[in-house]
Amino acid sequence: MASMRDIKRRKGSIQSTQQITKAMKLVSTVKLQKAKTRAEETNAYFNYMYQTVHSMLTRSGNISHPYLSGGESKRKAVVVITSNRGLAGGYNSNIVKLVTGSSLPKEDVDIYAIGRKGLEGLEHRGYKIKMDASEVMEAPTYKDAKAICDQILEAYAMGEIGEIYLAYTHFKNTVVHEPRLMKLLPVDISDTEEPEHNGVIMNYEPTEEEALDMIIPKYITSLFYGALVEAVASENGARMQAMDSATSNADEMISDLTLKYNRARQGSITQELTEIIAGANAIS
Repeated sequence: MASMRDIKRRKGSIQSTQQITKAMKLVSTVKLQKAKTRAEETNAYFNYMYQTVHSMLTRSGNISHPYLSGGESKRKAVVVITSNRGLAGGYNSNIVKLVTGSSLPKEDVDIYAIGRKGLEGLEHRGYKIKMDASEVMEAPTYKDAKAICDQILEAYAMGEIGEIYLAYTHFKNTVVHEPRLMKLLPVDISDTEEPEHNGVIMNYEPTEEEALDMIIPKYITSLFYGALVEAVASENGARMQAMDSATSNADEMISDLTLKYNRARQGSITQELTEIIAGANAIS
């Protein structure tokens, strides 16, 4: 059985850790409120952008364009959005598992990492890291999303990659966060639910190629930025839950150690009384 000193020392250590988890929970709660508001404000726009582009393409007939048909390269770019810090439950590991458990061959994948935890996890598993933009996760902006998008689209246009994917965490609500792997290019409209348009075909001005050259990059950038906003909200939600759980576990451990300490103290007092009585009886 542990001594009273050991129990007291361990209890003090857990109480110190609990103070940290409480503080981290409060910080994450404040950040979550801001990130949640931002995600809710931007979500409608990006959903509508997605629906509009897919609706447009379903009405366009057979268009021959690299953004729709794909490149010749077998290499696939995967933009992986995670956090720069841990202590967020399974938030980061779920994204890493999503990528490693996908059907994408590891030897054909180039990782564009936004977040150190995803970079470290995938690099450790032998994936090729093409870009590290972890600093973006500190305060993501639309300008950051555009810069990353431009770089990847340039590689796509040069034929270095043939497909582009996005791995991020979709923010449903405070407690529900869903890891997603989305194919961005070539744009796949086969699963788009589009109401009957009576054979009306979309007309382009000046040309289909020029219109898609302008529209698709904006579309991809919008999805990038939307994913960054949702990822920030999901990270803080996950960290808030993790710290709340850690604080509750610390409470249980402290209660258990307090009980053990009291029992050890009672046992020590009982032993001392027994020795005193035995000594008194021996003297008499």
